[in-house]
Amino acid sequence: MLRVGVIGYGYWGPNLVRNFHEARGCQVRMVCDLSADRLAQVKARYPAVQVTRRCEELLNSPELDAVAVATPVSTHFPLASAALQAGKHVLVEKPLADSSAHCRRLMDLAERKRRLLMVDHTFPYTGAVMKIKELIDSGALGRIYYYDSTRINLGLFQHDVSVIWDLAVHDLAICDFLLKEKPVAVSATGTAHVPNQPPNVAYLTLFFPNNIIGHINVNWLAPVKIRQTLISGSEKMVVYDDNQPTEKVKVYDKGITVKPSPENIYRLRVSYRAGDMLAPQVDGTEALRRLTEDFAECVETGRRPRTDAESGLRVVRVLEAATRSLNARGRLVHIRP
Repeated sequence: MLRVGVIGYGYWGPNLVRNFHEARGCQVRMVCDLSADRLAQVKARYPAVQVTRRCEELLNSPELDAVAVATPVSTHFPLASAALQAGKHVLVEKPLADSSAHCRRLMDLAERKRRLLMVDHTFPYTGAVMKIKELIDSGALGRIYYYDSTRINLGLFQHDVSVIWDLAVHDLAICDFLLKEKPVAVSATGTAHVPNQPPNVAYLTLFFPNNIIGHINVNWLAPVKIRQTLISGSEKMVVYDDNQPTEKVKVYDKGITVKPSPENIYRLRVSYRAGDMLAPQVDGTEALRRLTEDFAECVETGRRPRTDAESGLRVVRVLEAATRSLNARGRLVHIRP
């Protein structure tokens, strides 16, 4: 039985506590938060769970095997470091840390302590994204042309990170999971409409090897909530709409065929293909349930998790490059390997 403590019971913490509480092979023993009101909510729902306002009490508890960190991004590195130093396995809410340097230091510490370090990139555990991964790996989509995502809504405005680090991180994690190719450069533009606050609107263009391009539109200041992704391949195309209660993934047998004109070999002829649409069956299991159970299983077996620290580092490197590009008004920034 994996005994888990959770630091942070604000926006995401309650989801982690609930899923660890219900996950196979897990038991939530302690929750830490600075708010007495939030801790009262924990005790009301989980009477057997200990609560504390002092994270040192949680980190030093001999009754815990693992710690989940669900706090602001700027605190991820110090809290995860302290948990690893205390000999705990660690799950960190996205992104893994506020810099690639901090990610590497956490990874080195986890290796020295022989403890699991995992990032909570939830979308790769959704049935929809797993189905798209299956389609890509099977070759059903053919050669991938582009990834285009719109992830917009009204709020929640963050005070410590930009909309890139809050929303675009999801699509970067999805791309990292779906595509063998990793982005080599990024151009980002955006702006802040609230004085003295981080950018709340941003547009990222990702450049991959093999002529793949990605575009991500993220926005905290939109009148509607849209979570839609288009993935185009040489054989088929996918529309993934996370807002839909059913048929989140639709596969379109549409595309183009380019052939030399028989009259002139230097002239290309483009013909269009429009076939059927298929909505494949998608597993509806909650993604965070899969993730927490994967975390517990990896602790027990030593297997590498789907969203390991390496994937967390790759995503943070893109976030850093995108931030540098945004600050330079869209200048192309190469992503350090």
